[in-house]
Amino acid sequence: MSKKNPKPIKRKLINAYFVSTLSITLLLFLVGLLALMVFNARYLNDYIRENIGFTLVLTEDVRDVDLLQLQKLLAAQHEVKEAIYVDAKTAAQALQDDLGEDFVGFLGYNPLSATIDVKLYAAYTHNDSLSILENRFLEYANVEEVYYQRNLVNLINDNSNKINMVLSGLGIIMLLIFFALMNNTIRLSIYSKRFIINTMQLVGATRAFIRKPFVLKSVLQGVLGAFLASIMLLFLINSYINHFTELLIYHEIEIVLIVLGLVFAVGIVISWFSTWFAVNKFLRLRYDELFY
Repeated sequence: MSKKNPKPIKRKLINAYFVSTLSITLLLFLVGLLALMVFNARYLNDYIRENIGFTLVLTEDVRDVDLLQLQKLLAAQHEVKEAIYVDAKTAAQALQDDLGEDFVGFLGYNPLSATIDVKLYAAYTHNDSLSILENRFLEYANVEEVYYQRNLVNLINDNSNKINMVLSGLGIIMLLIFFALMNNTIRLSIYSKRFIINTMQLVGATRAFIRKPFVLKSVLQGVLGAFLASIMLLFLINSYINHFTELLIYHEIEIVLIVLGLVFAVGIVISWFSTWFAVNKFLRLRYDELFY
């Protein structure tokens, strides 16, 4: 009667390690994807804010020298991203293109004045900052009127606050879920070695000596999972960057590096902590408790 050979233990360990690493990789990929979504939501918010600014209506008798000086003064302020001069003729042509009618020919004169369009950095587009800047700009010579779309700014600020709250809540919840799943994956991996831990205790090994190889192996597994997740993220970015060039910030290398750094940090930290606590748990158990 032929005996059936059992499956080699080495193959079982490799399969378990592969499944555990794959689970960690997928979870870290989701962490990176979530981080990219948060960064892009913030980028889009700033992009919208920075395209809403002031229109400074100039007096008709403004001289070119005064105009140039005013434009430089505005551009030099730390709140201002750019200050663009628009002469009356250019403004009339732009309005004519929007309306589709030659209103200058109909009226017989150009009713528009020269303006300077001031774009602000996103941090200074809140209501209180805009009120302060409006009063400051009105004090400048040759500035007849300061105009900006108050209702639109209020709407953007309200929606922006709501979106930030939703994204923050979603981000915290998702990170907790990712942490719980990674923690369970690592705990199951340690659980399968609980008898080895107990045997090492019986031969007199210290807790620090027992923990060390498990922690190192788990951290290396976290680094490997982060590396594979980073490759997947870079592949995803490279695949879709050409389709969403104006909406996504994947082309900014700093943001990509921050996201990849976050993936590695999460992989290492969670692997270290989860393994530390899991090993400590089994170190405290008696032999008969290992069967439950």
